[in-house]
Amino acid sequence: MPLTVKYSETYNDALIALAAATHRPANVVNLFGEYAIRVDLEYNRYLLATNTAAGLSDRPDNGESWLVRFFQSENTDTPDRLLAEASHQWLVDALDAALEQIEAAGNKISADADFGDPTRTETPF
Repeated sequence: MPLTVKYSETYNDALIALAAATHRPANVVNLFGEYAIRVDLEYNRYLLATNTAAGLSDRPDNGESWLVRFFQSENTDTPDRLLAEASHQWLVDALDAALEQIEAAGNKISADADFGDPTRTETPF
């Protein structure tokens, strides 16, 4: 994980945006030598965000689209199941598109947070 600090500094704005949109901590992780932004969600789900096909670029303004993928971890010897993926020039738009795919496929868990839903009301306790 020698470059996680470098990528965390480089992609600080993206980390903040994903943390704000998901209400969860966002971190840069090393996945078999490639770096991605990861957000852990409820029920063994997580999202990965990259801005190239091979992970995070050394240059955040490289002009490539963001790819956001949601996975379900099975906690077994089987690979994690891809629930949705979407790409867009803007990170938050890719996130929104992937969330729409999850809901359209019937993979939304009712206890999941409604990220970005302006009608969502939260109770303080």
